[in-house]
Amino acid sequence: MLETVLAVAYPWTKTIHVVAIITWMAGLFYLPRIYVYHAERAEPGSHTSETFKVMEEKLLRLIMNPSMIIAWIFGLALAFTPGIVDWSRDYWFHAKLVMVLGMTWFHMALARWRRTFAADANVRAGRFYRLMNEVPTLLMLGIVIMVIARPI
Repeated sequence: MLETVLAVAYPWTKTIHVVAIITWMAGLFYLPRIYVYHAERAEPGSHTSETFKVMEEKLLRLIMNPSMIIAWIFGLALAFTPGIVDWSRDYWFHAKLVMVLGMTWFHMALARWRRTFAADANVRAGRFYRLMNEVPTLLMLGIVIMVIARPI
């Protein structure tokens, strides 16, 4: 029964998954950039710092967290849809899953860093966040290669 429902819902499941990934990725690209400006241009307690805090919290809680959760739910639904993943030989999926776990870890790191900014306790320079801004790009490239080209 569940397999039939998953198979019938496949186009909609895939659509929702892709939209959730797009919105999640937008946040993963943008939040570290906000951190760069927050670290470099805002004195703790200043009006600018307080503005950045609001932006960071709303981006994380209203866009990124729901997008990540929806991406995971619908991604797992896709993975368990009959005929989509052959668990015994589709190693591309295993590699993709490792990278998605890395993306999720990065999301959680961004949430931790937001809490340090919220407490006016950031000790990292803008350069650190500038470098971290590349992490989701590299993971996204790997994930897209696994899903589209399926090299392994």
